[in-house]
Amino acid sequence: MAVTEKLEVERKFDVGESDELPAFTSIVGVDSVGTTVDQKLDAVYFDTSALALASRRVTLRRRTGGKDAGWHLKLPGAEGERREITEPLNEDPDTVPPRLKALVLVHVRDQELMPVAHLKTRRTAIPLIAADGTVLAEFSDDRVESRMLLEPAESAAWREWEVELVDGHREVLDAAETVFALLGHRPAVLPSKLARALGTRYPAATPPMPRPRRKGPASAVFLSYLHEQVEALKIHDPGVREGAPDAVHQLRVAARRMRSVLASFRPLTDKGTAQLLREELQWLAGTVGTARDLEVMRTQLNELIGAEPPELVMGPVKERVEDQLGAAYEAALADGLAAMGSERYFRLLDELDGFVAAPPLAGPAHKKAEGTVGRLVNAERKRLKGAVRNLEGVSDDDSANATLHEIRKSAKRLRYAAEAAVPIFGKQAARLARTAEEVQTILGDHQDSVVIREKLRSLATGPGEGGGGTGFTFGRLHALEQHRGAEARARFVTLWQESPPRPLRRK
Repeated sequence: MAVTEKLEVERKFDVGESDELPAFTSIVGVDSVGTTVDQKLDAVYFDTSALALASRRVTLRRRTGGKDAGWHLKLPGAEGERREITEPLNEDPDTVPPRLKALVLVHVRDQELMPVAHLKTRRTAIPLIAADGTVLAEFSDDRVESRMLLEPAESAAWREWEVELVDGHREVLDAAETVFALLGHRPAVLPSKLARALGTRYPAATPPMPRPRRKGPASAVFLSYLHEQVEALKIHDPGVREGAPDAVHQLRVAARRMRSVLASFRPLTDKGTAQLLREELQWLAGTVGTARDLEVMRTQLNELIGAEPPELVMGPVKERVEDQLGAAYEAALADGLAAMGSERYFRLLDELDGFVAAPPLAGPAHKKAEGTVGRLVNAERKRLKGAVRNLEGVSDDDSANATLHEIRKSAKRLRYAAEAAVPIFGKQAARLARTAEEVQTILGDHQDSVVIREKLRSLATGPGEGGGGTGFTFGRLHALEQHRGAEARARFVTLWQESPPRPLRRK
């Protein structure tokens, strides 16, 4: 069995042992059925002793028998969907394939994966076919025997039906559910066979965070936003390990958002705990993000070079960029992945989970959200205005560049604080966040130009320069970037004069 990945869309139904099969052609869209296939499936499910995967509705199993014997990892997606990744069977039945283990590491951390349940299934599989021959879905009549491998061991037996899409659309599942309901069969109470096998040991679903309310506690605003970013970090962690596009960026953004709101809403929490989390989030964002910064810079430099007339690109310009940035990128990528496999990272995840579950609240955390949150967000606006005032009278470029960078960081903090306040202040908080984001984006372009200019100077003056006249090209590119930086600064000044950020006002 090759490594495969697919989106699993199915519905399960609880049925009695003696219930007869439905008339499949009464399902709208189903014209006929295919050849019935009987299968014997034997699956061992893996998790931690604390059922860390089950608590996240993730299943990991090793299954023999049937057409898709192998290791199966199922990750929750949109409602009714799961991302299913398969790996071939390996020699050691108790060793989870490295790729699958990496994809669940954000939940498992440094806990051991072990067998937690053993299921044997006698399956009758029936393809459901449209008039044009398309296999819309596969119906499975499953008789299951389970044995829990955790103490105290429990056994169970049941029958269930599954309908899984093949080349059909969700309407097929809706139509099947309608037909089954007329026969008295309802969707399964539990989401998976593993859930039923674990019985009372199956972890309850995590309750949603309370929705912030204007007259509710200020802490709800902060904690709701923090929880959202913790979940974003966990969602993008597997993508970073797989090298998925934009995953590093999104994980780092989640870390930076958390670090920022921990600062903006510091009066609501224990300052020592919040500060420790901020330091660790800064470490994570820096360690994991270095490779992305190098890759972005390499891309931007190559785009600059590619846009130049060929006669003005003198010497091995691209080769020098690759020599300086290629190896540095690979080393930084390895360092970032190593950090995400470290005890330090796992403990940070533990601390974030603990903070959200039992927040160390202090000060005005229990006061009404509207007034408290409004004051904290407006304090960030005031901080940004102070940073802008520091630009007045600055004449030398280095000082101006440093000041503009501080303005950008202040704008970012205001943006994230305003985003958190949207449930309370609605459109005016959203407008404030957008204005701060505009400042952040424009000054991000400016900072990119500063960093690229520094790299171009290094490329022009570093060891090995001189051959082929590369210094001329690097100098020309430096001038272009200097012009881009000046344009960004001018855009910022215009934006600030015409559309400065407005304070939040209570309704």
